[in-house]
Amino acid sequence: MSLCLAVLFVTLRIGLKMRKRRLAGARLDPNLIRLHLKLAKPAVFFAIFGFVGGALSSTLIRGWSLFDSSHGALALIVASLLGVTAYLGHRAEGGEGEPGIHGLLGVLTILGASLAAVAGFVLLP
Repeated sequence: MSLCLAVLFVTLRIGLKMRKRRLAGARLDPNLIRLHLKLAKPAVFFAIFGFVGGALSSTLIRGWSLFDSSHGALALIVASLLGVTAYLGHRAEGGEGEPGIHGLLGVLTILGASLAAVAGFVLLP
């Protein structure tokens, strides 16, 4: 999950570069768009996979209740934010939607994922 978080952070930085160019009225670099998409799609998949895997592991293997820890609650919020962000990104890829909202949710997702990662250190054996 740490690697996935790092890739999501790099994806966010690329997205922020695109936002800066868009607000300055400059033409968007197609290479930035391709790289953003190339990193975002697998990172979202693996983050959701990690969320589901963590939930299954904590309940089925360790016998914990899902939301007894702040890590579980934060992970649910982050997975939800990530899903909405990915959906809006998919719409923006097709020329629809508002990229500003997609970017704002991307920032909130990274902040929440960082908090969830810190909260998860408490759960390590």
